[in-house]
Amino acid sequence: MTSVVETVERSRIWSHPELGLHAVLDANGSVRLGNSGQDWDRLVPLVEVTATGHGRLWSGERFIETAIGERLAYRDHDTQTLRDGGLERTTIRLADPVTGLTAEVTLEASPGATFLRSRVRLVNEGVEPIRLESVTTLTLGGISSSAAEDGLDGLTLHWADNDWLAECRWRQAELRDQVVPLSRSAHGHEGRGCFERYSQGSWSTGRHLPLGALTDRDGNAWLWQIESSAGWRFETGEREGAAYVALFGPDDAHHQWHQLLAPGQEFLTVPAVLVRAETGGLDAAFGTLTDYRRGIRRDHPDRRALPVIYNDYMNTLMGDPTTERLLPLIEAAASAGAEVFVIDAGWYDDDAQGWWDSVGAWEPAPNRFPGGIQEVLDAITKHGMTPGLWLEPEVVGVRSPLAHTLPPEAFFRRGGLRVTEHGRHHLDLRHPAARAHLDEVVDRLVGEWGVGYLKLDYNINIGPGTENGTESAGAGLLGHHRAHLDWLTGLLDRHPGLVLENCGSGGLRMDYAQLAVAQLQSTSDQQDPLRYPPIAAASGTAVVPEQAAIWAYPQPDQSLDAIAFTLAAPLLGRVHLSGFLNLMNDEQFDLVRSAVSVYKDVRTEIGAAHPFWPLGLPGWEDEWIAQGLRGTQATYVTVWRRGSDDTGRTLTVPHLRGASTHATVLYPGTADAGVQWDAAEGRLTVSLPRADTAVLVRLSAG
Repeated sequence: MTSVVETVERSRIWSHPELGLHAVLDANGSVRLGNSGQDWDRLVPLVEVTATGHGRLWSGERFIETAIGERLAYRDHDTQTLRDGGLERTTIRLADPVTGLTAEVTLEASPGATFLRSRVRLVNEGVEPIRLESVTTLTLGGISSSAAEDGLDGLTLHWADNDWLAECRWRQAELRDQVVPLSRSAHGHEGRGCFERYSQGSWSTGRHLPLGALTDRDGNAWLWQIESSAGWRFETGEREGAAYVALFGPDDAHHQWHQLLAPGQEFLTVPAVLVRAETGGLDAAFGTLTDYRRGIRRDHPDRRALPVIYNDYMNTLMGDPTTERLLPLIEAAASAGAEVFVIDAGWYDDDAQGWWDSVGAWEPAPNRFPGGIQEVLDAITKHGMTPGLWLEPEVVGVRSPLAHTLPPEAFFRRGGLRVTEHGRHHLDLRHPAARAHLDEVVDRLVGEWGVGYLKLDYNINIGPGTENGTESAGAGLLGHHRAHLDWLTGLLDRHPGLVLENCGSGGLRMDYAQLAVAQLQSTSDQQDPLRYPPIAAASGTAVVPEQAAIWAYPQPDQSLDAIAFTLAAPLLGRVHLSGFLNLMNDEQFDLVRSAVSVYKDVRTEIGAAHPFWPLGLPGWEDEWIAQGLRGTQATYVTVWRRGSDDTGRTLTVPHLRGASTHATVLYPGTADAGVQWDAAEGRLTVSLPRADTAVLVRLSAG
């Protein structure tokens, strides 16, 4: 049986001064993580585990206060520096004397940085199998408002709802309104409930973003992110008069995940990160999270180039491309300044019954391209653009021949039956036949056809996962998810210049398991330009600006104001241009070309800039919305006016207060926008005399 260290007094075994966090060893050998100066009884164990036969010590909706978590005792720890002056990795090892389960908690942080990344490796060092049902990646207790007698008073909870066409909708509430006072002293027990958010099925962000935050009135913020495409959950609640946060990957209660560990077997949780800002609130915390996200991303030329992308789909060809329709769009897109041209869905469709339930082979449709698809791809290249194609690699239509030629084990199954959803089957990329099929497809498209950009879509929620043998559905989904990431990595290893766009019916799989590998993220399928601003403005909470693919779909039947309105949306992110540019008059087309030109001037700053929100994170129906980027050379602010009777708004830009600053309208020149900078107050006043208009402003040293 595993030995543990015995101790008779509390001691700190790890500290992070910038975060104000300490890992503390108590008299029972338990390790707990919390704030400086806190009552350590308020803290929760560093790792919480439920397993069949080893549940919770206090039953309810919370997945803390677990029997194994309370028993896990300190064994040892060590710290390594992974690169010069860079990341420090501390591993804290714990052991349960009853089951023999050991936990290795890996904490990663950079000196001077205010983030902490964590993941947990569990190993069964006992003699009996252990059936895991939930495991925390990170727990933190003792969060309280210094200004209130009740530790939860003064704390505000933030979370983000996410849905098809309605991504990144941030909500907030007083934590005490969600976790009400229960007069604990009268009952002798903690409450049984908590505030929780979790994913459902294979769309990791189909309901909510895997993010949350607590802030107080003094500008303190705790912000967290879970990095999983295969199930995640967070909970926050009250323990001993203070708030706690627990971050999880998939679990049995919410995701049908359980994992049997035979003696000697192990399990690794998904990663999660915690960010602390002592001043500046959410804006400052998201700035730190942006830096962290950039640090975990795969290096790629796209990170620096940020090419302008034209995609033929949105409000344009809508999945019905042909040579005749594409060639004029290619010429117009190149003239507008696009550098990538993507042929979206439908290029493979030669089926009289439609393509939705027949996809899988990914061969070009001869009737759509009489001269072959290569004629169109070559036309894109001749116009100086990189050719791109849409692909939905993880699905096979029920009418596709591949549904019968690939082995049954290559597909998702539950209860011994193949899973079908919306006319599709789902590949399990752990199976060599499934992976070999997709490798052949991509190597043909890239290696033979010269495609340099792939938009990888994912348009079904396949449910809890797949059961391969005796595994749980949730474990199968996690296994496929990890194989999928490995497949994406393999593609980029073989084709280093290939650009991958992550899409899940827009932003329904918008997580940093995917985005650490993929170069771009589709933010939405929203087709109404008046509905897009809150998505575009808040996208910086979900994804770094240089990965945020935002649609701009100007049309020849639109007014100049309407054209400029849609084109303003992506100028602080990634331009995804669409629309029938070939049918525009000169004045309309010049407005498009002007937006692209402005973007090419601004994009050199985007990759190092930090997002902020001068009017706060946008509400879905807000009439005035503002998004900012704080760059190294200048600050940029996009302002939208949607239907408001007011013609002006004053925005606070605190980091420029007292600075000699010049405000310049960059785009458009047709909105009659006015700007005025008040250096003493750090305020920018923007006037837009007409409703449904927008403007991009640069604030630079005057």
